[in-house]
Amino acid sequence: MVRRYLKLFFMYLSLTINVIDIGAWSENVLDYFLNTNQIKTRDGAEIIWYHAANNKSQMKEAIQSAAHMVEADILLCGEEEENAEPIMAHPPETNSDNTFEEWLNEIVNTKKGIKLDFKSLAAVQPSLMLLEGIKLYLRRPVWINADILPGPNGSSTVVDAKRFLETVTSFFPSVTLSLGWTTGWEPQQCNKGYSWAMVLEMAQLCDALTQPVTFPVRAALVRQSKSELLWLLQKSNRYSLTVWAGKQDKYSLEDLLYIRENFDKSRVYYDIFEPQNSEFRKAIGIGV
Repeated sequence: MVRRYLKLFFMYLSLTINVIDIGAWSENVLDYFLNTNQIKTRDGAEIIWYHAANNKSQMKEAIQSAAHMVEADILLCGEEEENAEPIMAHPPETNSDNTFEEWLNEIVNTKKGIKLDFKSLAAVQPSLMLLEGIKLYLRRPVWINADILPGPNGSSTVVDAKRFLETVTSFFPSVTLSLGWTTGWEPQQCNKGYSWAMVLEMAQLCDALTQPVTFPVRAALVRQSKSELLWLLQKSNRYSLTVWAGKQDKYSLEDLLYIRENFDKSRVYYDIFEPQNSEFRKAIGIGV
C-alpha cells in the first residue's frame, strides 16, 4: 500500500514538473507580464531588456534594473577538459567571474524572465542540466538562444542546428526557442538583409517544432528584409521577431518606426541599446 502511494506521489510530482515546463516557459512573454501586471498593453515594445548580463557586476545591475527580460551569454570554460564548467561570457572574452550556476542562483530570486544565449554547442548540455535542477522555481519566461544558420555578412561559427535543437528539446520540449543567423554589419557599405534562401532554410528547420520560436534579427538589416521576414512570421502564429543591434551599428529612429508600422506590434520585441531605445519608446508613447 505504501509503495502504491509513493508511486502515485512521484507520478503526480512528475506531471507537476512537466506542467510548469509546458506553462511558464512556453507562455507568450506579453501574456505573462500582462497577467503579472508588469506591463499595460499587449505590445512587444513594452518589454524592457537588459543585454549581456554576464559578469557579476552586470548581473547585479540587471537584477536591480527595470528590465523584464535579462539576456546573458554562456560559454564552456575549458571545453577540452572533462570537468569543464559553463560560465557567463561573450566572445572574444573567454573568462568570467561568474559561472552559470552562480548566475542562476541569483536570477531565480527575481521576477525577471531570462534569455540564455549559447555560443557553443559544448556548453548546451551541461547548462541545461543545471537549469533542470531549478526549473521548479523558474515559473516565468525562459528563452534558449543560438545562432544556428549563416546570415547576412555572417562570419562567426554557427551552432550546429540539428544537434542544438535535439539537445534542447530532449531536456525541455516546450521551452521558447530563439533561433538566429550569424550576421555582420559594415559602415560605409550597402549591407544586404536576410535573403529568401536564409528565411526558407530557417522555416524548414522550424516546421517540425511545436513550441514558440522567436527569430533575433539585426535592426540595421530588417528594413531591407521586410518581405522575407513577414513571410516567415506568417508561417506560424507561434513565431515572433526580436530586434537587436550591435553597439557600432548605424540605424535610425525611422528604421525602428518602419518596423513598427509594418509588423504586428504584438510579435516584435526590441532588445536595443541606449539612446535608441529611449528615443523609440518616446516616439511611440511608451514609458513617457
